[in-house]
Amino acid sequence: MDDIVKQAMSKWPNVPHCYGWLALDARGAWRMRDEAAQRVQAPGDRLNNAALVGFINRNYLADARGCWYFQNGPQRVYVNLEAAPFIARTDPGLGLVLHTGEPLAVPDEVCMLDSGALLLRAGVRVAQLDDRDLAQLLQSMELDGKPVADDALLAWLEGGAGQLALRWQGQLLPVERLAAEQAPQRFGFVRRPDLLAAQN
Repeated sequence: MDDIVKQAMSKWPNVPHCYGWLALDARGAWRMRDEAAQRVQAPGDRLNNAALVGFINRNYLADARGCWYFQNGPQRVYVNLEAAPFIARTDPGLGLVLHTGEPLAVPDEVCMLDSGALLLRAGVRVAQLDDRDLAQLLQSMELDGKPVADDALLAWLEGGAGQLALRWQGQLLPVERLAAEQAPQRFGFVRRPDLLAAQN
């Protein structure tokens, strides 16, 4: 967390939290959601200012409920997640990199969602793979020790037999099937903190 943020938090400790105004899309872009976007459930405008994006990335945290937020000075700005708390991309030198710029370690768990998305957990970081990089990782998938064809992968995803695995950085990682709606509870994150706040 930036020092200037820590100073602001100590100076103004009781600033109300903000909900619904910031979102993270499934490709790792931050989106500002004004009142009009919130009213029609639109994704909002993509933030492209490098300094602002860097500031959000450095001050991105989670609370005890599994709600992710950006600490904007003294105020918590809670984030609506389209997919997961982090979005990962493949990188030729680092393997996998999060949307915040941090490298992601070799995953401890790999899940293929019923939507076809790939969810990765490395330590406390849970990331969905950017769909633009999915084809690259699918080429490294094996079913019962053999490269898997597209039709066989679809059959497995629909409940077919066999052990799917991802060969990644010299390791063979088992892949588990998981329903997309089960991912938040399984990995302890909240996609819509604004709805949670509205219930309280």
